[in-house]
Amino acid sequence: MKLKNQLKAAIRSLSKNKMRTFLTMLGIIIGVASVIAMLAIGQGSKQSIQAQISNLGTNLLTIFPSASMTGGVRMEAGSSVKLTLDDYKAVASRCPAVMYSTPTVRTSGQLIAGSQNWRTSVWGVYPDYFDIRNLTIQSGSVFTTADDRSATKICVIGQTVSKYLFGEGIDPVGKQIRINKIPFLVTGLITAKGQNAFGQDQDDIVIAPFTTVQERMMTITYINSIMVSATTEKMIPEATDEITQVLKERHRLGPSEDPDFTIRSQADIANAATATSGILTILLASIASISLLVGGIGIMNIMLVSVTERTREIGIRMGVGARGRDVLLQFLIEALMISLIGGIIGAGLGILTSEVIASIMKWPVTITLQSILLSFLFSTAIGIFFGWYPARKAASLNPIDALRYE
Repeated sequence: MKLKNQLKAAIRSLSKNKMRTFLTMLGIIIGVASVIAMLAIGQGSKQSIQAQISNLGTNLLTIFPSASMTGGVRMEAGSSVKLTLDDYKAVASRCPAVMYSTPTVRTSGQLIAGSQNWRTSVWGVYPDYFDIRNLTIQSGSVFTTADDRSATKICVIGQTVSKYLFGEGIDPVGKQIRINKIPFLVTGLITAKGQNAFGQDQDDIVIAPFTTVQERMMTITYINSIMVSATTEKMIPEATDEITQVLKERHRLGPSEDPDFTIRSQADIANAATATSGILTILLASIASISLLVGGIGIMNIMLVSVTERTREIGIRMGVGARGRDVLLQFLIEALMISLIGGIIGAGLGILTSEVIASIMKWPVTITLQSILLSFLFSTAIGIFFGWYPARKAASLNPIDALRYE
C-alpha cells in the first residue's frame, strides 16, 4: 500500500471522529504549549540576569578581608583582618592588568531634605568607581580627586533617593541634604539602573568622596573593600593573580599560605546565577513535559479503542492482501498525525501564551527556535512511542479471527 494512500486513509479515519481526535490532540497541544512557555520564561530570566549582572561591570573584581582563624574556628568576616588604604595603593600601582580601581567604605545614613527624609546606603569611593560600575550621570557632575583630597561634603545620588527627598521629576543638583546631620551638596544625579539580579534597587544609593565618608562620617582608618576593573574580561584571571601576589606580600604571607582576603569576580556571580536559572528552567520544562506524557497515554488509549472498533476492517484488509507491516504503518501514521498536528497547534499556542505573559505580567520572556524544535520533536517521539503498541497489536491480528469479530 502506497504511503500516499495510507495518508489519505489516516485522514479519513481521523475525520470520522473529529471531536474524539481533537480531545486526543488536546493533551499534546497543552504539553507542547506548556514546554515552550516554560522554556521561554526560563530563558528570558536567564538573559535578564546576565544583562543585569553585566550592567554592574563584567570586568569587576572586589577584594574583601577574609574572616580570621582562631584556634581552628573561623571568626566573623573582618573580625581582625583589615584592608588598608596602603593595600589599595599597592594594588593600583603594581597590577598592570587593572584599569580602574577604588577603595570603598560603606555606611547607612538618615537623609533629610526640607521636610522629607529617607534612609539608604552611603558609599565613599574614588571617581574611578563610576567607570568600574558603568554608572552615568543624568544631570550635574561627579566629584573629582581634588574633592576627595579635601574631604569636600558633596555627593551624587540615585533616582530613588532623589524621588523620595525632592519629588518625581525634580532635578536635585545644587540642592542641600543632610546625611546623619552632616550637610552635603548634591552635585550629580545618576541615570536610572533599576533593580539588579538579586532584587536590590540600584538607584537607592548615595555616593560621596572616599575621604569624606571615611573620616567625617565613619571615623575609621581601614577600608571595607577594594573594587577594581580588569583591562578586559579575558584579563580577569591575570588581574586576580597579580592582586593575590601583591596583597600576600604586603600581609607577609608565604606562597603556600592561604590568603587573608577574598577576591570575587562578577563572572563568578554571573556563572552561579546562570547555573541556578538553568536548573530552574529545566525543572519548569520537566514539569510541563508531564502533560506531554499524559497526552501520549491519551493517544495510546484512543488508538487501542480504534483497533478494537476496526477489527473487521483490519481482517478484510489482510484478507485482500495487506501485510502486517502495512496495517502497522497505517495505525502508526494515524498516531503520528495526531501528535504532529497537536504539536503544530501547541507550538502556536505556546508562542501566544509567552507573549501574553510578557505583556500582562511584564516577565522577561525569550522564545527560541531551539525550544520550539525541541517541543515539536518531543511530541513526535511521543506519538511514535505511544502509537507503536496499538499499531503492533493491529498488525498481529489473525485475519480469520478478525473477520469473525462482532
